[in-house]
Amino acid sequence: MRIGLYFGSFNPIHHGHLIIANFVCQNSDLDQLWFVVSPQNPLKPSAGLLNEYHRLFLVNLAIEGENKLKASDIEFRLPRPSYTVDTLAYLQEKYPQHRFAIIMGSDSFQNLPKWKNYQQILKNYKVYVYLRAGYDIAETTNSNVTVLKAPLLQISATHIRDNIREKKSIRYLVPDKVMEEIERNRYYQ
Repeated sequence: MRIGLYFGSFNPIHHGHLIIANFVCQNSDLDQLWFVVSPQNPLKPSAGLLNEYHRLFLVNLAIEGENKLKASDIEFRLPRPSYTVDTLAYLQEKYPQHRFAIIMGSDSFQNLPKWKNYQQILKNYKVYVYLRAGYDIAETTNSNVTVLKAPLLQISATHIRDNIREKKSIRYLVPDKVMEEIERNRYYQ
């Protein structure tokens, strides 16, 4: 099976993430897309992160009933901070029958040289890059990199968390079930 790995904090997951995931599934040769909930991104501060199990639960709520989408807690069991190259090696060992690819925004793709062993990732894995405003990519000569023009919403998890703290609605920014869970548990307040 061909599986795309969409890494992120998903703090919280929102419609922008879901639109990208759906677009990639429909416009690639991937059989499944896994939302890999990262407990700690080595390039971002961990302050303000909701507990990873709560974030995983919110992802599961958001993708309920979707056959091609799956939430993954694989990085919860790996050393922290999580490095993509290590996660890929672990997954390849655990699931040798699958072929893995990475899904990332053009902002992350521009930061790729800061990643641990990024050359190994580009050499051994297909990378689907969706364009984000302000982060254009010149033509790439790497045959493992595919640039996609997914529809983008200018939604960020930071904006959602700010709305919650300011007692503003997050309706239409996140799935209803996610909004209800956040409100019920008073997350991000």
